[in-house]
Amino acid sequence: MTTSGSSAGAVDAVVVGAGPNGLAAAITLARAGRSVTVLEAGPEPGGGLRSAELTLPGFVHDICSAIHPLGVGSPFFKSLGLERHGLRWIEPEIALAHPIDGGRAGALYRSLDETIAHMGADGKAFRRWIGTHTRAWDDLTPSLLGPMTRLPRHPFALGRFGIPSLAPATLFGTRVFDTDEVRGVFAGCAAHAFMPLSSPMTTSFGIMLAASAGAVGWPMVAGGSGRLADALVAELTAHGGTVECGHSVTSMDDLPPHRAALFDIAPRQVAAIAGDALGRRYRRRLERFRLGPAVFKVDHALSGPVPWEAAECRKAGTVHLGGTIDEIADSERAVAQGRVHDRPFMLVAQQSLADPSRAPAGQHTLWSYCHVPNGSTEDMTERIEAQIERFAPGFRDLILARHVAGPAWYERHNSAYIGGDITGGAYDGLQILFRPTIGRAYRTSNPSLFLCGAATPPGGGVHGMCGHHAANVALETALR
Repeated sequence: MTTSGSSAGAVDAVVVGAGPNGLAAAITLARAGRSVTVLEAGPEPGGGLRSAELTLPGFVHDICSAIHPLGVGSPFFKSLGLERHGLRWIEPEIALAHPIDGGRAGALYRSLDETIAHMGADGKAFRRWIGTHTRAWDDLTPSLLGPMTRLPRHPFALGRFGIPSLAPATLFGTRVFDTDEVRGVFAGCAAHAFMPLSSPMTTSFGIMLAASAGAVGWPMVAGGSGRLADALVAELTAHGGTVECGHSVTSMDDLPPHRAALFDIAPRQVAAIAGDALGRRYRRRLERFRLGPAVFKVDHALSGPVPWEAAECRKAGTVHLGGTIDEIADSERAVAQGRVHDRPFMLVAQQSLADPSRAPAGQHTLWSYCHVPNGSTEDMTERIEAQIERFAPGFRDLILARHVAGPAWYERHNSAYIGGDITGGAYDGLQILFRPTIGRAYRTSNPSLFLCGAATPPGGGVHGMCGHHAANVALETALR
């Protein structure tokens, strides 16, 4: 049951934050027979999984997360059978398209063979370097989405992935692929790291996301991403758990009596809430956890489909905009240096092409964002629309309405998105491996307090694995 305003009673565990990781933690605990309450400051559960009519009536926009390769591929989500709670995944005709000037585009299809055939001269290299991991997906994901505290069950598959993944994406992309289209596809996937593509290990993001298209797809949730949150809440309540919305937590006094508390919020928020309940040195480490770049997003209500020059883009659920690998690298470098780029790398989702329930008949939604420095106040609306117009002349003529959301808007929407950071902290330096601190992932210096948000392994994305792993640690220790 989702309630609002009332004070929760004594429970085995309380979870702060009803994002996908908080809900996953609560479900894991409830399925193990523990009593659990989730406290959410916002008016509804979901965190990054929310949908709303942001522009005009009848146009359903995903507020944050929109396309879910890690969601459909999550071992934990798959174990829940969320379809019985109404969850339905929709596969677009093409998973991803990446246009290059001149009407050309690279693409990822649900079929690995179709992707390879589309790539022409680069097909053989794609099969060797990406397709290998598509075929080994079920062996690979338990390690990549695992807690990083256990020996891998398939060390050969992980080693084959890990060795090339250490390289910077710019080096890997230009050495392995020859065409601008396929280099662009790879660079766009790697740019999900929110890091300069010249950074070590950015190749890991590119390989994983490119491989996922042929393994599990890049689907959307029918009716909006919020339906996934609804299914998770239904699963929690089916096992006796509760969600209480409108319950802000600013100190430990705001929590009901409990044996364990799990926090699906930013590390520095945990430090502020827990205060002296945490050791001083550990608290300082949480306070020093580095924030990642922010996002600037524009949602459009359109009178028709986007008139992309490249045919592949007209059938794709996701379109990456940014041109060549060099252009994308330049854009992401600018963000790391605290600047915005005139031609930013962009993520675009066209949910209404495959899910007509998102917009009135014949009309469409468009979801677009670019990366900006944390806390940026720069208005990127014109730059975003210019990038779309660059690859889809006539796009501006279709705009019925727009909704603009910069870093400050995102922080107001969800206080865990500090400065507009939606990914749970920077992935640079040691933070790409040790999150949030060296030696501690889910446990804190207090044996009854745990972290379960995106600042813990395996990191950002809608997969629930951070919450699931944290809850298992709590079950093995404080809730034995």
